[in-house]
Formats: sequence, C-alpha cells, structure tokens
Amino acid sequence: MTTKSREERTSLGYTSRQAESGTRMRLPGIETWPNQYRGYEIRIDIPEYTSVCPKTGLPDFGTITIEYLPGRRCLELKSLKNYILAFRGVGIFNENAVNRILDDVVAAVRPVWAVVTGVFTPRGGMRSTITARHPRGPARPRRPLRR
Repeated sequence: MTTKSREERTSLGYTSRQAESGTRMRLPGIETWPNQYRGYEIRIDIPEYTSVCPKTGLPDFGTITIEYLPGRRCLELKSLKNYILAFRGVGIFNENAVNRILDDVVAAVRPVWAVVTGVFTPRGGMRSTITARHPRGPARPRRPLRR
C-alpha cells in the first residue's frame, strides 16, 4: 500500500507548490550591449508589470524599478520589456517575482550592484513594496532626495 505525501499548507491554505510557483519558469532571455563608460547609474521604471496570484488566479499589478551600476554590459530595453511582459500569465508571488527579476538581471549584465523594487497595487487594503539587492546583504546607503 502506497501513501501519498501530504503537501505542506499554511493555516490559510497556501501550499509549498503555490509558494514556488513561477520561480523556475522559462522566460525570454534579457539581451545586453557593451557598456562604453564607467561610473554612472541606470534606473529603469516599468509601470506596467502584471502577473497572477498563484492561489487565487487574480491579476497582480505593479511598478518594477531596476537600478544598477553597470560593469561591462547594459540591459537592452526592448528585450527587458519582452521579459517583463512574459510574467503576465505567470502565477508567482510578488516577493518571488522581484527576486527572480533581480537574479535574471544580475545573470545578464553582472553589475557592480543592482536593486530591484516592486511597488504593487493594493490588495485587501494593503500595498506592498518589495526590494531585493545584489550583492545580497544590508541596504546600500541612499543619498537623501533633493527637493
């Protein structure tokens, strides 16, 4: 007699399969081009990010911001757009999406440092902001905003 192993569930019914959803999905590659200069930062705002909640199937919307100090390569924007658009039908938690984007950006351009931030539209009256950094570790010092 074989027994099926029970999948781990939280008190709200989330499963480990839902938590891992989308983290290994094949996405379009991010192309790069050779950097001609050194010592400058790049910030890319992507206000049309969408994905799907792996538990409810409802759409998630947000703005993804990628900031990085390029090394030898820079992100090619059209391929980055196609990469981000591929999340549209993916069931993935927002926290995992931000970390996945960071990992894929770092693999593509090998920046000196990179920060990916996702600001997601409110769900249940709560807005979430997720920030992932490379190299991993404490936050890099931020310069105060000038008014």
